[in-house]
Amino acid sequence: MNNQVSPAPPLQRSTHIAQRVPPHAWFGVSAIFHYLGPSFAVLLFPAVGVLGVAWFRIAAAALIFAPFTKPWRTFALASPRERLLLLSLGACLAVMNSAFYLALDRLPIALVAAIEFVGTIGIALWGLRTGRNWLAFALTVFGVALLIDVPWLIGMGGGREWSSDPLGLVWAFVNGGLFVLYIVLGHRISQSGASKGVERLGAAMAAAFVFVIPIGFLDALNAFGAPLLVLAGIGVGICSSVIPYVCDQFAMSRLPRSSFALLLALLPATATIIGVIVLRQIPEFIDLAGVGLVMLGVAIHKPN
Repeated sequence: MNNQVSPAPPLQRSTHIAQRVPPHAWFGVSAIFHYLGPSFAVLLFPAVGVLGVAWFRIAAAALIFAPFTKPWRTFALASPRERLLLLSLGACLAVMNSAFYLALDRLPIALVAAIEFVGTIGIALWGLRTGRNWLAFALTVFGVALLIDVPWLIGMGGGREWSSDPLGLVWAFVNGGLFVLYIVLGHRISQSGASKGVERLGAAMAAAFVFVIPIGFLDALNAFGAPLLVLAGIGVGICSSVIPYVCDQFAMSRLPRSSFALLLALLPATATIIGVIVLRQIPEFIDLAGVGLVMLGVAIHKPN
């Protein structure tokens, strides 16, 4: 009789190792790659097209997740309610990433990042109408208004060209709304632990791949004849969807939602710094003030 214990699957072993790392460290890695990957994507827009890069991002992530997370097995074993959750997250990821890139094609990354948090604090205000959340919402909205360069702000803006790009702002607010949905659904799939959360994330990414095919596949075809562009698109997927989303699951599974929401205050600053380093988007003083107000609003709000 063989009493040897069979080795744990690779995904389970990796999550056991991940448990030894503080959850705040995983969030830090996620915060960097959350905008580092998209900044690389902006550099690919002229060669591949905005929606083509969005397709590469999701396709590469789905391909990388599949061997480890076995999405077909996850869907087969899931209850109808769980399948609906996975499909909802997949659709959210497909449309959110596409809207995010369409916004980045027209607006600075710091502005798009700041707009993501208006909805986050708005949801908190809807659930808990406290003076603290009213203040957080006011600070965030005012900070975004500074970044957008709203004319009625007593001439404080600089009349920047992108400030009057309504389509870019529409895409940014669509992305912001879906970012809130991603946070909510991401917390739900992480409730059974990091290992189960990553498995569900792989299934959701497979669903996202199906949803994004009609959105960006035709644009992505333009790159198939250039191996370097294909490799760059895969790199964008790894930096944008694999590393940050896995790190999010490792952090979400061990942090209360309130702690995770507080750490989100770091993301606008991260986006600003990466915009400077990678995209040479140098912020003005008014931009830094706007980012600071958004960070303050995110930091003091109390999620429900």
